[in-house]
Amino acid sequence: MARSTDIEALTKGLVAYDEAAFRRFHEAYFDRLYRFLLVVTSGRELETQEALQETLVHVARSPKKFSDEEAFWRWLKTVARNAARDSGRKRTRYSALLERFALFWGQDAPEESAETDGVLNHLLADSLSELSPEERSLVERKYLKGVSMKKLSTCTGLTERAVESKLLRLRRRLRERLISKLNNL
Repeated sequence: MARSTDIEALTKGLVAYDEAAFRRFHEAYFDRLYRFLLVVTSGRELETQEALQETLVHVARSPKKFSDEEAFWRWLKTVARNAARDSGRKRTRYSALLERFALFWGQDAPEESAETDGVLNHLLADSLSELSPEERSLVERKYLKGVSMKKLSTCTGLTERAVESKLLRLRRRLRERLISKLNNL
């Protein structure tokens, strides 16, 4: 266990964005955080890695100063646990959205609903055409072509989080337009 003066110096260095302090932090806590997150995620390797990455980013972006190793570890565990939960929620929402979207576009519908599907497809195409070319392209690349967030981020010059937020706003706008059009039928 680290002495309080060591933790104080380490966290002071982290707060000062000292690269050497971050290296020391990484050496001292990477494995410990990984094992902790492996338990939190019930052994799901990918989720563990994602949550660990988010935890390290959080520590690098928003470090706090501590004088006690136990308090520092409690804070790290809280940050890590929240990162794992957020990652799990995000993955669940994303998977559900992709599933609904895939069902909407690829479902083999019974003949009696073919007319309804035709109307919905027409309304969706009409709603998509009301978006700006950049917005429509973003939606089509993400949901029709399956382009990754990372690639979309690179193409748009936005952060992945900004792309995610933009797609959320676009989905909401499309949903509102579709509902309005359906109500006017």
